[in-house]
Amino acid sequence: NSEITPEELHKWEEEEFNTGPLSELIQSVKNNTQVLINCLNNKRLPGRVKAFDRHCNMVLENVKEMWTKMPKSIKGKKKSKPVNKDHYISKMFLHRDWDIMVLRNPLITGK
Repeated sequence: NSEITPEELHKWEEEEFNTGPLSELIQSVKNNTQVLINCLNNKRLPGRVKAFDRHCNMVLENVKEMWTKMPKSIKGKKKSKPVNKDHYISKMFLHRDWDIMVLRNPLITGK
């Protein structure tokens, strides 16, 4: 019989949460540390994870949404340079389809 006991399941889940791919999110929630999320739409979201589920849907706080905008070039003029844009979002829900990478914010970690 290959059934697992509730104690074994709990131990296995705890080990997975502490070392597996969700460990970064768990540590962020526990320590209130900032993460950097890269999204499919080429936006970056540094912020704090308040909650998440196993599908990686997330509730974020104090988010600074950042992206680069390419201005339209005017005929006969020099090419315009890309412009970095950002805005602040106090609370947001991020659906799992949008996040592609979550890591400790390197701008904060290096300090």
